[in-house]
Amino acid sequence: MLKTGLATRLASRTGTLTHPTSGLAPSYLQANLLVLPARHAPDFRLLCARNPVPCPLLASSTSPGAFTTLQSHLPAHPTLAADIDLRHDAPKYRVYSDGALVAEKADIAAEWGDDHVGFLIGCSYSFEAALGGAGLAPRHVVHGRNVAMYRTAVPLAPAGVFTGGTVVVSMRPYRVEDVGRVREVTKGFTVTHGEPFAWGWDAVRELGIRDIGRPEWGDVCLTADRRGVFCQENGEGFVPVFWGCGVTPQEAVMRAGLEGTVMGHAPGHMIVLDVRDHEVFPQLDKGGEVAEVEGQQPVH
Repeated sequence: MLKTGLATRLASRTGTLTHPTSGLAPSYLQANLLVLPARHAPDFRLLCARNPVPCPLLASSTSPGAFTTLQSHLPAHPTLAADIDLRHDAPKYRVYSDGALVAEKADIAAEWGDDHVGFLIGCSYSFEAALGGAGLAPRHVVHGRNVAMYRTAVPLAPAGVFTGGTVVVSMRPYRVEDVGRVREVTKGFTVTHGEPFAWGWDAVRELGIRDIGRPEWGDVCLTADRRGVFCQENGEGFVPVFWGCGVTPQEAVMRAGLEGTVMGHAPGHMIVLDVRDHEVFPQLDKGGEVAEVEGQQPVH
C-alpha cells in the first residue's frame, strides 16, 4: 500500500496507480480537483464560500497556467504539497467541453492551457483513517471498492455563472446505534466535509436520491457479506449515512453549461497531499484517532 501523499502522487504521475485512492496514504489529506478557465475563477471561489460543506476550498493555483505551485487556503499550512503536478498527480481525470463530459484520461497535460486555474477541494477520504481507528472502517474500504456517490435535489447557493447546481453526496452504511459515534469522529474535519449531511432511509427520499442501488458515480455499495446490493430490503440493520462530496463542483459545471474546457479528477481518484490530518485538525492525535478532551467521551 502507498503510505504517503508524495508516494501516491508519484505513482499517479508515472501511471503506476490507476485505481481509486480510498484507503491509500492513511491520515494524509486527499483532495478533489477542478480546473477552470481563469475568467470563471472568481465565481467558483464565491461558489465555494457560499457552499462550504460540499465545496470546502483547500488550495488553488498561484496564477493562471500554474500547475506545480499552490496557494494554500489553510492559513496555518502554507505548503500542502512540495512536489506536485496537477496535470498528472490524480490516477484518472475527466474533461468537460462547454459543460458536457467528453473524455476520461490518465492525465490532462494536453488540455491544460496558460489560462487555466486549478482548485483543490477537501475530500471525505481524509477522515476515513480516523473512522477506522475508531472501529468504524467504511464498508467500501473493507471491500476494496470506490465509495458510492449520488446526485441530490438539494440546491447549491448560486454564484455568478454557477446556477442550477445541486449537492452531490457520498454514502457509507452504518448501524443506527453507531451514527452518533460516526458524527463525533467526523464533525471536526471541517475542511473535508465534516459530519454527515443526512442519514437514515428517510434521507434517501428527502435528498431526492432516485435509487440507492444505482449511484451516479463510484461503485454500487454491497451488503456486508458482498452477496447483494445494499438497499432498505438488504440493509442488515445498517442505514445509509451521507456526506457532502467534492464531485459537487463538477456537477455544478455540467448544470451551468460552463463554456470552455474544464477538467477534474475522476470521482474517487484523488490528489493526495503532504499534510496529515492531525496537523490540520487539533482534535486528532498522531495516529489519526480522535483524542479525548475534557467533557467529551472518547469514541474508541
